[in-house]
Amino acid sequence: MGPLSWAGAMGAAVAAFYVTAAPHSALGGDSGELITAAYELGVAHPPGYPLFTLLAKLAIELFPFGSAAYRVNLLCALLGAAAASLLFYTVVRLSGSQAAGIFAVGMFSFSRLTWQWSITAEVFSLNNLFVGLLMALSVQFEEATTAKERSKICKVGAFCCGLSMCNQHTIVIYVLCIVLWVSSRLFRERELTLNNVLKLSFCFLAGCLPYLYLPISAYLNKACWTWGDQTSFKGFMTHLLREEYGTFSLAKLENGSSTTDVLLFQVTHMKMELSLVVQIFAIVACVCCAVRPKTEKSQLIWLFTSMLLTYSFFFAWRANLDISKPLFKGVVERFWMQSNAVIVILAGFGFSLLFFLGEIFIGNSRMIYSLEWLLAAVLVTAQIYSNYSVCDQSNNKIVDRFAMNLLSSMPPDAIILLRGDLPGNSLRYMHHCEGIRPDITLVDQEMMTYHWYLPKLAKHLPGVTFPGDRWNPVEGPLPDGTITFNLHHFLKVNRHKDTFVCIGLHEGDPTWKKDYSLWPWGSCDKLVSSKVPFDPEMWVERTQNLYNWTEEYGRFDSSSWELVANEEMWQARMKTAFFLFDLAETGSTSVQEKAKLYTLAYKLYKEIVNTYKTHPVNWHKNYAIACERVLHLHPAREDSEVLLLEIIKHFRLYLEKAADDPQQSSILQAIKHMKKELREVRKLKNAERRPV
Repeated sequence: MGPLSWAGAMGAAVAAFYVTAAPHSALGGDSGELITAAYELGVAHPPGYPLFTLLAKLAIELFPFGSAAYRVNLLCALLGAAAASLLFYTVVRLSGSQAAGIFAVGMFSFSRLTWQWSITAEVFSLNNLFVGLLMALSVQFEEATTAKERSKICKVGAFCCGLSMCNQHTIVIYVLCIVLWVSSRLFRERELTLNNVLKLSFCFLAGCLPYLYLPISAYLNKACWTWGDQTSFKGFMTHLLREEYGTFSLAKLENGSSTTDVLLFQVTHMKMELSLVVQIFAIVACVCCAVRPKTEKSQLIWLFTSMLLTYSFFFAWRANLDISKPLFKGVVERFWMQSNAVIVILAGFGFSLLFFLGEIFIGNSRMIYSLEWLLAAVLVTAQIYSNYSVCDQSNNKIVDRFAMNLLSSMPPDAIILLRGDLPGNSLRYMHHCEGIRPDITLVDQEMMTYHWYLPKLAKHLPGVTFPGDRWNPVEGPLPDGTITFNLHHFLKVNRHKDTFVCIGLHEGDPTWKKDYSLWPWGSCDKLVSSKVPFDPEMWVERTQNLYNWTEEYGRFDSSSWELVANEEMWQARMKTAFFLFDLAETGSTSVQEKAKLYTLAYKLYKEIVNTYKTHPVNWHKNYAIACERVLHLHPAREDSEVLLLEIIKHFRLYLEKAADDPQQSSILQAIKHMKKELREVRKLKNAERRPV
């Protein structure tokens, strides 16, 4: 078989693994939003991802089975398999060894990181495809022997560069490196004429044509969910350059880890994902080309190395997220797939060089050939074995069930003020794409502060009254004629509807506190008029069994959205107890009412702590504090000895699992004091039992 046939076979093998592991529902992160944008032909978050949106819409329409999420997940799996084919082709053309190609692609495609994000409705598998495509075209350009061949490859490459920019902008680093390298080569060959430059520029711009989708979608304004207003040039450029996030930054207003920390973590992460063997072979490739700089393909090795180093340093500089936080680490690591793809190309070349040198020194080509294939097979098999169970997402419906529970718990015709990626994207997908709870209206808190949100989307939010054009704590007209409104005004004009916040409320606008209170509603909260009297027993009965959640606590990876969803649902079980306790602590109520609230909170904590063997560690601390408050109520509600034993037990359990708590010394002091009280109580009980 030729290189193309081998590449096709490799892609088919990867596709078989990817498709069987693909999830049937939308997962966390941007997945729900990207699917919703494609489903309704809206615009996704900056920079818009027009190519992915159009491909996803095509998949939703053409694939004959499964939910919208499953169809887009399948598309991404196939794109990931195509990326594997292109990377294989690149390694084989670079090294001349199919075994090296299998080794390189197997280690990359079946790494936990690549596998996980290649089967999810995200833009990363398409980006991997473009990385593989640009490197394959670079190899073809290097091998071209005539001006005509080079011209043809350059035009195709320029178009692909433009097309790649319609997806993930991080690829611009690779595009710039390749453009500079190709230009220098054409200059040496005296082929870098004005006519050629104009033709290549035209091809690049032709590749960027999918960006026309953004203003067209914004002009038609048919989607119930979309981001931005691209009908003006300023609006288009704002979206394209991600100005609302911070151009070339991952997030807005975030203080991230240092460049050095990110680079060091990238190297450590690379070792964990691809193995030390891959890193060593990549170094071997670079060293060999440094020792013999005129070796065939050495220019390509230096090109790929410069791409890797430039991208790694640039990304580490601009990745303004704190990677010490597991969830942010999970966000950052996804962008290392782009550098890992280059590493495995270098490693594949180094792999082939090692066996080439072995053949020269040993002379037994048949034995060396067999060892090469055996080593490649063993390493790739080990990679698949290590990661299959972790990456098999075919039964993962955690985020799906999270969204379903939140939506099903709501009363009819409610308004939900969304905040955050998890509730926002998952609820939007279920509501708009799956048609769950069409009576409910979803309003995004963050988006309401943007000037384009209400002018574009208010007409798609029937039944909700907006007393202005934009949410701002300070009400009134702005110089440009925009009318702002605060949350208090919004709640006032929508008082005929139940309004909930999921999850949390924007801290910048405290005006609602004047006439409203937040009452717990599972993971969400209900905004209730302060004039409505609070009945603790009634609210406990109403909110105690809102959700049907059966997932075990602590079974998900710390950097996953599944862990965040599971944590929210578990903490929802104690939210009412926490609210009652806090009301007793801070509310201006009578002594009798405080005692009632403390006792009710204690009973709720006791029930959930004793019901579940494994649960959030803060439950121990909260329960111990609730026991302490009940202990000092007069008249006594519970047996003092039992309460003291519970306080000591659960404070100890808390410290065992949360040794880094800054209040550790205070808790230890409290345990010491409770032990003293326990001795006094037991002494008193013993005295009462003695006969007079």
